[in-house]
Amino acid sequence: MIARLSMAGTIISAILASSALAQDAESSQRQAPPVISDETIGILREHQVGSIILPQGTPPFPAVVVLHGCNGVSQNTFVWARRLASWGYAALIINSFSPRGLQQVCDGSRALPGPERAQDAFEAAAYLRSRKDIDSDRIAVLGYSHGGWTALNASTEKSIERARAPPFRAIIAYYPFCPEVAPTLVSDVQIFIGDADDWALSSRCSAFVEKYGEDAPHRPSLMLYPGARHSFDANQPDRVYFGHQLAYDPKATADAVERTRKFLDDHMRR
Repeated sequence: MIARLSMAGTIISAILASSALAQDAESSQRQAPPVISDETIGILREHQVGSIILPQGTPPFPAVVVLHGCNGVSQNTFVWARRLASWGYAALIINSFSPRGLQQVCDGSRALPGPERAQDAFEAAAYLRSRKDIDSDRIAVLGYSHGGWTALNASTEKSIERARAPPFRAIIAYYPFCPEVAPTLVSDVQIFIGDADDWALSSRCSAFVEKYGEDAPHRPSLMLYPGARHSFDANQPDRVYFGHQLAYDPKATADAVERTRKFLDDHMRR
């Protein structure tokens, strides 16, 4: 009987170990970063890494990497890409989720934190620099929500040292999750957020900016919109999403869009 119990225990342990290894392998495969190349960039489809929208005019073009929110690539992602292209910037949309087997991380999942996802921005920039129609010295990042959190992480000295990549010319973050610390920044940063945002708290972003002295080389700039909520730039009906209030604010959007264009032109056209 003891021998049978021992054998049964061994079999159960083996099954559990095998299951754990399978889960680890699945997790590792899911978290594999996307491969960004001419073969994976085109018209954005499911499981495709991304798409690039080129402006009219004569190349090489300055370029902006566009990072989607916690719900993946959405209509607002394309709105931003087309807007950037109309301003004369190539816009490269990166789908950070589908290649990893993720659909969303809005439920509080830590499957892909901003610091880890920042590598996608650097890989995207490396791809852009490989193209003859892109000005390799003029590349910026624009992200919103989870993408804004990611963009902030792509602006730090630690991140570019880890990626062994040049810094971005400009970083624009819409309603990001601002960190509690103040890392050394290597890019100029512009943050847009509403003071009624109940998801990405504006108080965190205010405290984040205040940690940098007025003489800091890359002190972040913060634009705070009274009454604006999360996703204020997405032209959709008011809604509750994962327990948070989302609402379009046309006045805040118009101002933020104008300031975004000026911020990009000031950093990418000189």
